[in-house]
Amino acid sequence: MGGKSSLKSTAKAYLYLAPALIIILVFSIWPILRSFTMGFYTEYNFFTREVTARGIDNFVWLYNSPRFHLALINTLTFVLGVVPITIIISLTIALGIHSIMKGSTFFRSVYFLPHVTSTIAVATVFQWIFHTNHGILNYILGLFGIDNIAWLTNPDYAMAALIIMSVWRSLGFGTVLLLAGLQSIDKGLYLAAKVDGANKFHRFKTVTLPMLSPTLFFLSIVSVISSFRVFSEIFALFRDSPGPGNSALTVVYFIYQEYFENWNMGRAAAGATVLFVIIFIVTMIQMLVGKKLVHYK
Repeated sequence: MGGKSSLKSTAKAYLYLAPALIIILVFSIWPILRSFTMGFYTEYNFFTREVTARGIDNFVWLYNSPRFHLALINTLTFVLGVVPITIIISLTIALGIHSIMKGSTFFRSVYFLPHVTSTIAVATVFQWIFHTNHGILNYILGLFGIDNIAWLTNPDYAMAALIIMSVWRSLGFGTVLLLAGLQSIDKGLYLAAKVDGANKFHRFKTVTLPMLSPTLFFLSIVSVISSFRVFSEIFALFRDSPGPGNSALTVVYFIYQEYFENWNMGRAAAGATVLFVIIFIVTMIQMLVGKKLVHYK
């Protein structure tokens, strides 16, 4: 190809990509850059957009804020609670559906429904499930002699209730994704392992997990990022509050309160910047670990 032809094809490619690139720049890249710069606004008039002072005071305030520390701890607790449980249960369900010869499409649809259901609808159902006196969960626990638990009003159990609801809602996406990964594994590998005398456990360990590792790796990254950004589930489950005694206060909810309730745009933007850095570092660590553990076909 000549230089003119190559230049023309490149320009045509960018022309086709232009609508998507413009949307990404306007709704993704620009807000990130804008949020980062706002984090250094110490005196800012939202209505006139006039900045009278800049500095690192917002980040210093976050560093010394016990409430922000609590939000970080709650967010990490949520991530460590939701991600591994979701992956383990999703893998178990996916293995079960994969082993079913008939009806797998029906079960795949059933398990995916929570993922596409409105957060408000899911939270409304779980408010009834977690109800202290009339909830079905406490009724089931009562059959085993366990007293009623105030899931949504006791700070000791609020995070557990949030994790349970979030795991249930995330199972559909993880199950369908892992099921697709299982169906892409060459059955000849299982036959070869069976000929070598490997039992079900060893076939799972030596064939399923290595071949499924790219899908598990992708699911772990997506789950970690989405868990760090949890907000709507908290807002809906605890009815416009971060749980009793801020027991379910996360970083995103902290950012929401600082911006929309306290009108501290600079502090909210600084909190968003810190969250971005944390997610970026965790993702990079996952990428480095994934290079050693993931087996690409």
